[in-house]
Amino acid sequence: MYRQSIDSKSMKKSFGVVLVITLFAAQATSQKPFEVVASHAQAPAQTPGEGPMEFMRINLGTFVMGCSQGDEHCAPKEKPAHRVRITKGFEIGKYEVTQAQWKSVMGNNPSYFKGVDLPVEEVSWNDVQQFLQKMNAHQDGYRYRLPTDAEWEYAARAGTMGKYYASSLDAIAWYDANSGKRTHPVGHKQPNAWGLYDMLGNVQEWVQDWYDGPYQSSAEVTDPQGSPHPLVALWGMDRTVRGGSWLTDAGTAKVSIRGHVFVGQRGTAVGFRCVRERVEN
Repeated sequence: MYRQSIDSKSMKKSFGVVLVITLFAAQATSQKPFEVVASHAQAPAQTPGEGPMEFMRINLGTFVMGCSQGDEHCAPKEKPAHRVRITKGFEIGKYEVTQAQWKSVMGNNPSYFKGVDLPVEEVSWNDVQQFLQKMNAHQDGYRYRLPTDAEWEYAARAGTMGKYYASSLDAIAWYDANSGKRTHPVGHKQPNAWGLYDMLGNVQEWVQDWYDGPYQSSAEVTDPQGSPHPLVALWGMDRTVRGGSWLTDAGTAKVSIRGHVFVGQRGTAVGFRCVRERVEN
């Protein structure tokens, strides 16, 4: 059922996306967002993911990245655990980007599993860059991009230290034991403490970083961006993917796990969510 291809697909031009943003401020050390900062006049769609993208505001803070406290089954790529300082808040998608949202920007729907509120899949890292370029062409006052590896894990953990961000994986994630071998509509499992849905399971999510294997040091780092160049001799032209999917087992659907996929490869278990940042005039 897991199908990947690298053949090209036609891209129709369509810029008719409208962004309705519900913003929340989240304390880095708190267990939940604490206030509504702003919302657009138009209400979000009743069904998550069918309407315009929604973003959650994540505040600056520090966390321990990598092998989780109490996890005795960490792979080398999750080690060593190390403290990371995030010095700039950011806004990240409340849900994974859906097929309706992709089509409103790109004019097509490449997904294998069809449904307007299902996460878009069969999109390569390169395809996602085209999506982001079209989003940024709107010049709506924001720059859209993928999260960094560190931003993704910081947002996924939401102040928690364990391998999941809740006591029950079934309550928060679609993975091989409960997915029925397919994706599911976004936002139907419990969110994490900062209001983000499907950070584990459903589809793995592309992040910005080149994949560079195990972490280089246990020392504290600030706003890590990953390797500036692909380590072709070791990992080829692979970017990092996060979060596990409908296809993965409980051991790989956890906040610390890091996968890697060739930048031009597409698959039924890989999608993404956006980060946006305000463009200063």
